[in-house]
Amino acid sequence: MSSTGATGSTEAAGGGPKNLILAAMIFAVAMTFIDQTIVSIAVPEIQRELGLSATGVQWAVNAYLLSLAALFAFGGRLADTVGHRKMVVIGVIVFAAASAMCGLTPKGGLAEAWIVTFRVIQGAGGAIMFPAALAIVVQTFPLRERGKALATFFGIAGALTAVGPILGGYLTQWTWRAIFWVNIPVAIIALVLIAISKPTTTFKPARVDVRGVVLIASGVALSVFGFQQSSIWGWGNPAIGLCIAAGLVLLVVFYFVELRTPVPLMQVRIFRIRAFLVENIVLGVSMLAFIPVFFFASEYAQISLGKTASEAGLFLLYFFIGFVIAAQIGGRMLDRAGAKRPVVLGCVLAAVGFSLWAGKVTQLSFSSQEWYVILAGAGMGFMLGPASTDAVNRASRLSYGEATGITQTVRNYAASLGLAILGTVSVSVMRSRVTTSLLSQGLPRGQATREADTITQSQGNSGSTAAIPHFIRLDFAYAIRTVLFGMAIVMAVAAVVGLIGLRPGLQADPESEDPGSTEVAPPDVRNQPEIAEP
Repeated sequence: MSSTGATGSTEAAGGGPKNLILAAMIFAVAMTFIDQTIVSIAVPEIQRELGLSATGVQWAVNAYLLSLAALFAFGGRLADTVGHRKMVVIGVIVFAAASAMCGLTPKGGLAEAWIVTFRVIQGAGGAIMFPAALAIVVQTFPLRERGKALATFFGIAGALTAVGPILGGYLTQWTWRAIFWVNIPVAIIALVLIAISKPTTTFKPARVDVRGVVLIASGVALSVFGFQQSSIWGWGNPAIGLCIAAGLVLLVVFYFVELRTPVPLMQVRIFRIRAFLVENIVLGVSMLAFIPVFFFASEYAQISLGKTASEAGLFLLYFFIGFVIAAQIGGRMLDRAGAKRPVVLGCVLAAVGFSLWAGKVTQLSFSSQEWYVILAGAGMGFMLGPASTDAVNRASRLSYGEATGITQTVRNYAASLGLAILGTVSVSVMRSRVTTSLLSQGLPRGQATREADTITQSQGNSGSTAAIPHFIRLDFAYAIRTVLFGMAIVMAVAAVVGLIGLRPGLQADPESEDPGSTEVAPPDVRNQPEIAEP
C-alpha cells in the first residue's frame, strides 16, 4: 500500500498555502455550483426565446446532470491516474468553452440540439474537474481538519451558488445568454489561483476501463431517458419500460463486470464499507430533491407568482440563507461528534421544511412561504457536507479522486433521475388540473384535453408570465405542491436510512486502522509507484 495518508496530506500542502489551494479549488468548482441554479432562473426566458417545449427545456437542464452522472467515475479515475491538478485545469477550460457555446445557441430548429449538446460537454468538463478538485482538498488537509475545510469548500461554493439566482435574474433581464458567459471570468480566476498555489498531489498511472465507461454511461442515460420521456410518450408506451429496464440492467452488469476487472473504472468493492454505502444511499436519496428544487422553485416563482427573473433569484436566495449557515454548523458537528447527528438532523429539518412549504404554495403569496424555504435549505445544508465528507474519509484507504468520483456519480445520477421523475409528476398533475379547469369553463372534453396538452408543454412560453391567467397560475402551483410533498417524503426516507444505518461517534483515521476487517483490499494498481505532480 502506498502512503497517501495524513503524511501525504501534509506533503500535498507543500505545493502552496492550504487556504490558497482551497480558494483555487472553490473557484474551479464554483462554475458547476453556479450553473445548477443560474440556469434554472433563466428557464422560462430560454424556453420563450428558443421556442422549446416544457420537456425540451427540462432536457436543457437535465443533459448537464446526465453527463455529470455518466462521466464522474471516469473523471475521478482520470484524476488518480493522470494527475489531479492537470485534470482540474483541463476541466475548467472545457467547462468555460462549452459555457461560451451555450450562450451562442442559435434560434430556430437547431436550438434544442445545440444547447443540449453543449450542456452535455459542460457536464463532461465538470465531471473531469470536480473529483480532481475535491481530491486535492482532501489530500491537502489532514483528517481532523477536513470537516472544517470541506464545510468551507461546500459552504462558500454554496454561497456562490446563492449568488447564481440573483446574478442570473439580473443578467436574464439583459439576455439569458449571459448566464453562461459569466462562467468565463470565474474560470480565469480559478486558473490564475491554480497557477499561483501550485497544489501538489500524487497519482498512479493506470489503464482506463473503457468497457466500464460505456456500461455506466449507457445505463445512466437510458434509465433517466425513460423517465424523462414518459410525460410525452405515456406510460402505456412499451419503449418507456424498455428504456428504464435496459438502463437498470446495464448498471447491474456494470457492477458485476467491475468486480472482475483488474483495473476497474469504479472500485465497487468499496460499497462493502458499511458507512460508505449508507452515506451514498443518503446522498442519492436526498439528491432526488436537492437539485430539482431549484428548477421547480424558479418556475413556480415566475409562473405562479408572476415574478421577474431577478425576483425569482431572490426567492431562491432564501433557500441558500438557510443552506450556507447550516453547512458551517454541520461541518463543525462532523468534526466534534461524527456524521450521524448532522446527517439525520438535516434530513429531518429538510423533510419538515419541504412539507410546510408545500402546504403554502397554493396561496400564491411568498410571504407565507419564506421561513419554510429557509428551513428546507437549512436541512440540506446540515446534511450534505457531512455526508459527502464522511463518505470520502471512509474511502481514503482507496484513492480520493476515485472515491469522490463514485460519490458524485451517485449524487448526480440521483439528481438527474429526480428531475426526470418529478418533472413527469409535475407535467402530469398540471395537465390533469388544467383539463379539469377547462372543463369547468364549458369546453368539450376533447378540446379541453388538447388545450391542456398545449398549455402544459408551453408553460411560460408565450409572452410575459404576467399575462398568464389566474387559473393556470393556480394549477401550476398545485403541481409544484405535489412535487414538494414528494421531496418531503424523499428526505424523510433519507433520515430513516441515516438513523438506522449510521453509527454515532467520530471516525477513526482509516490509514491507522487494522486493514483486515471491513476495509476492501485495493486492486493491484495500488501497488504502482506514486508520482508527485510537479
